[in-house]
Amino acid sequence: MPSAQNVLLYAAIAGLVLYKVVYQQVRGTLLNRRTLFAMPLLLTVVGGYLTLKALSGASAAELGLLAVDLLVLAGLGVLRSTTTTLTERDGTTFQKGSAVTIGLWGLTVAVRIGVVALGTALGITGPLTSASIALSLGLSIAVQNATTYRRIQRRGLPLADRRPALSR
Repeated sequence: MPSAQNVLLYAAIAGLVLYKVVYQQVRGTLLNRRTLFAMPLLLTVVGGYLTLKALSGASAAELGLLAVDLLVLAGLGVLRSTTTTLTERDGTTFQKGSAVTIGLWGLTVAVRIGVVALGTALGITGPLTSASIALSLGLSIAVQNATTYRRIQRRGLPLADRRPALSR
């Protein structure tokens, strides 16, 4: 059972991801290198730290469940990227998600919950499953953003080093 401190951390991570990633993708956002790499890097580092702390008590079954979780969520990251439109705006690339993007985010959350439920049903209930939430989300977003970055480069779209000023 996660501690109250961990529950607060997970709630903060969820809120940050919902706003910084999902909401901004739905309404559309100007991209730059920082917006593509900062959030997944932060989540992956925090998640990696929490996951490493939980590794010492992890069973082989937990490690296998984590591997499946990471692979599936990485695949969903690739799919989410392909559902966004990329256009040039204000000297950089503008990304806007679609209804399918929202659906894939819902599926991402459902898969993560499903992995926890599957683990519980199979008696795999060690601390690694909850400790790896930030890592799995960070990796999924990192794969999505790396795929988006590759799409930007293939299409020859600009990518500003800093967030450009919006002209209105």
